[in-house]
Order: sequence, then C-alpha cells, then structure tokens
Amino acid sequence: MDLASLDAFVAVADSGGFSAAGERLHLTQPAVSKRIAVLEQHLGRRLFDRIGREVALTEAGRALLPRARRILGEMEDTRRALGNLDADVGGRLNLATSHHIGLHRLPPMLRAFVHQHPRAAVDIRFLDSEHAWSEVLHGRLELAITTLGPAAPPLRAVPVWDDPLEFVVAPDHPLAARGRATLAELATHPAVLPDASTFTHRIVAGRFADEGLALRLHMTTNAMETLKMLAGVGLAWSVLPHTMLDASTVVLRVPGTRLRRRLGYVTHTGRTLSNAARAFMALLDADAARRR
Repeated sequence: MDLASLDAFVAVADSGGFSAAGERLHLTQPAVSKRIAVLEQHLGRRLFDRIGREVALTEAGRALLPRARRILGEMEDTRRALGNLDADVGGRLNLATSHHIGLHRLPPMLRAFVHQHPRAAVDIRFLDSEHAWSEVLHGRLELAITTLGPAAPPLRAVPVWDDPLEFVVAPDHPLAARGRATLAELATHPAVLPDASTFTHRIVAGRFADEGLALRLHMTTNAMETLKMLAGVGLAWSVLPHTMLDASTVVLRVPGTRLRRRLGYVTHTGRTLSNAARAFMALLDADAARRR
C-alpha cells in the first residue's frame, strides 16, 4: 500500500470525483483512476461505487477513510519533524485564510515572509473560517488565519487583529438620513449577513437575541465584498468590517451596541509545525505586539 495511492483515495473521497481529485493533486483523471485501481487490487476490496458521474464510498471505503487520513497525517507530521532538524526555513507552508483576511490583512505578512524566506513555498487555500478550522482539526492544514470563535483543545487560537464591525445601509435607505438606528428599528428591516453557521453571523444574531429581537434575513452569503455590494444597492442592511467602509454605504450608529470580531491564527496542539509555519506565526505575533 503506497502513500500516493492513499493520497489519491482521500482526494477522491473528499472531492466526490476523480476529475476533481486530479485537479487537487495536479494529476490527470486516468492517473487518479490508476492509483485507486492499484489500491483496490492491493486490498482486495472495491473502495468506490461508480454510478454515472457520481462516486460513493463502499463499506470498505468508509472503513479505510479515517485510517488513511491517520496514516497520511502521521507521515506529514514525520516529514515536518525531520525537516525541522534543519534550522533553515524552506519546504512548503500550507495555510488557509478567508478572502477578506487575505485581501485586507495578510499582504504585508506574505510580502515579509517571501522576502525573508525565499526558499519556502506558500500554498494558500481560501476557505470560510469554520471550514478552515475543520481542516486544521483533521490535520489537513497546519495553519489557518481566520475569524476566531471559541477554541477548545486540541485547537489553539491566537488573536492577532481586532476587527470592529459596523452596521451599514445604502445612501438612499430609509434609515440612512438619520445616520443612527436602534436594534429594534433594524429588526424591522431586511438584512443580508453571512451564513448562520459562521462566527460573524453568531456575533450579530447574538446581540439581537440579547434584546429579544429576531433578524429579518433577506439572504446570506459568506463573501464580504458581496455583502457590501448588496447593502450598497439598497437590498438590505448589513454588517461590515471597518476596513471595508467607503462611500458606497452609510454607517449607522447603534446606541449601546459595538460589535467586533477577533481575527487570528489557529493550529493543532498535537501536530508538529514546520519551520515555515513557525516563521509565519512569528510574523503574525510581531504584528500583534506592535499594535498593543
């Protein structure tokens, strides 16, 4: 049983298809199929049922999946531990971040990292914060830079940036002329917010719930730029990070309410971090210390 075949098996299981797994692994679809065939022959079990374009794990595949993840995770952990014997920062840094943080917070950090460690390659995945946490938890990523929620072992969350949130509406929204509103008034108007499963949505909904108020959700999307556009055209009110404010929306002051998120990085306490990850975390820690 070779690691390349196990890697292909996990990629197909995660992506739901051979072509998508090939894109993830930078392989052709026939190459992925060949690796799965080799693995199935070695185990003497069929791992996937292929029904048209759909692929589903068989009972044997479902039994193998957590074990395959564990084997690959241990091997990656071993590679990092051995790589760390060399003090040089090289290899590949696998990290995840949200589009918002990637656009508005990370560029100076990435620029400094690339300049200081030219031998290190950076592989960035753009994921919703909750998905990124899951990837770190299951050992598929060593570092996620996201909105922070409640963290419990084995995850460790470290704050880096304070991120104030503002209530915004379009310039021609009925509430815009006053420049202020109560939570009760906002509750009578439709809202566009991130999905209910996100940390940001919970912050907003929790504040309304504290006052015994329910949100009138018009729609949800996790892309902050899309929320800004939807609020700016007058579809509904929304909540945006202070860093995104411009003339396309009007900020509403809400007496007694100040919303904020914490942004930072998440790691798994049971995983060996690469020198590259440690170096990037040092840049993040230094940035946080400068603003204290």
